[in-house]
Amino acid sequence: MMGSVSEIQGSDDLDSETLIFNHPLSDSVSGSGSVSDPLTSSPHFDDLEYSDVFISEKDKNKDKDTENDRDSNGIGSPPNGNSSLEYLRITVSNPQKEVELSSNSIVPGGNSYVTYLVTTKTNMSGFGGAQVTVRRRFKDFMTLADRLAEAYRGFFIPPRPDKSVVESQVMQKQEFVEQRCVALEKYLRKLGEHPVIRKSDELRVFLQVPGKLPLPTSTDVASRMLDGAAKLPMQLFGESRSFVAPHEAVQPAKGGRDLMRLFRELKQSVTNDWGNSKPPLVEEDKEFLEKKGKLLDFELHLTEASKQAESLVKAQQDMADTMGELGLSFIKLTKFENETAILDTQKTRATEIKNIATAAVKGSRVHRELNAKTVKNLDTLHEYLGVSLAARNAYSDRANALLTVQTLLSELSSLQLKAEKLEAASSKVFGGDKSNPKMAELKETIKITEDSKNCAVREYERIKENNRSELERLDKEKRSDFLNMLKGFVHDQVNCAEKMSNLWSRVAEDTRGYAKTSS
Repeated sequence: MMGSVSEIQGSDDLDSETLIFNHPLSDSVSGSGSVSDPLTSSPHFDDLEYSDVFISEKDKNKDKDTENDRDSNGIGSPPNGNSSLEYLRITVSNPQKEVELSSNSIVPGGNSYVTYLVTTKTNMSGFGGAQVTVRRRFKDFMTLADRLAEAYRGFFIPPRPDKSVVESQVMQKQEFVEQRCVALEKYLRKLGEHPVIRKSDELRVFLQVPGKLPLPTSTDVASRMLDGAAKLPMQLFGESRSFVAPHEAVQPAKGGRDLMRLFRELKQSVTNDWGNSKPPLVEEDKEFLEKKGKLLDFELHLTEASKQAESLVKAQQDMADTMGELGLSFIKLTKFENETAILDTQKTRATEIKNIATAAVKGSRVHRELNAKTVKNLDTLHEYLGVSLAARNAYSDRANALLTVQTLLSELSSLQLKAEKLEAASSKVFGGDKSNPKMAELKETIKITEDSKNCAVREYERIKENNRSELERLDKEKRSDFLNMLKGFVHDQVNCAEKMSNLWSRVAEDTRGYAKTSS
């Protein structure tokens, strides 16, 4: 590294602005807009003339049709010249630390939290204006995610950022808050891009209702399990109902409030896997099973591609850093040659070394710009890993709904068998009371269980339809997203290669005369 900035500025012909302000390790570059937070925006490119040679006209037309379809969903800013199209643009900024006055935490700082300014610009109906702003804390984002997961089972809902207590303690507080701010904005934008979620009441309330979020908060798992454990003995001894009500059948049993239902579905799951009898209802959609398998295989290849993309980014960064260090080392050598030069040939050699040094540092800048663009382009791989997680959650919704139906069918069969036995026993008793209260109670339970089964079947069919539509949407968007990613990646690589070729060609031309003289 150089000893001081003045040493660089001492060279008359050296591009001091390039060396000082574009050095790969300088603070001014790392904080510039061209390379800061490259993951916060989608891949883009200015000119497709290089990569277009790889795309046929037919593919171009298909790609335009797909992009037009997605633009019609109103993603991002209002289109220029056509404000009639719906748009929804969401930003998260200005994190502020606040104190919860009602908290009795004994941990220092335990009653403080951070809120984020959520700004929404839209022309969609149902919003209070073209621009609305609210403040939300991370707990509100968790509530939104829980409500969406309940109301939109079977959809590929973008996963929310994790609540990492460890990172918040290890990282600098401001750095952690800024990274979370970026992640939360990305999460809301993904929700806004979803053709169904973007129109949900839950998202609309989250984005525009000021003050405390008016959505029911989720009870933590421990509290739900305690409630379920307290109710279990009464269910076992018949002091409380043990059947599943119709409104409960449309939600998964894993909530924990009804341990009896949880145990029954666990038993059904074991019977499905290890029992000799066929379940009362099985997944028979072969097309879905095939697409599900392909998507899981795609996730494996995507993980490997994402890993290699990270290696490429690191290698390009190493190249930029090494080339920058090489240029600065040559500058030191130039300074030494000028200070100790006696002959004119020594001064000429110092001039040529200075040209190479300048080219090396400029090349370092080119590689750094390429690396920032590469991160933006290949971030599509990381984004689709999130899509794969959303798909897994949607498949889990489907499996849980099917298990609920299977359990209710088995329970219904058991109740009907029990009723037949009770009727048979009553008929053998001479003068038996036909209005047996146990029989009346059992018939009522059968009726409620039948209603619950019907609700569960409708929910299962609804989730199946949601899965089907989401897979169609994913196939369509995946082609467009990956095509844009590859076109942008190829364009930037070719552009960098051309810049480096031109850079070193000029150096070679400048040093040709010196090389002939030396030979």
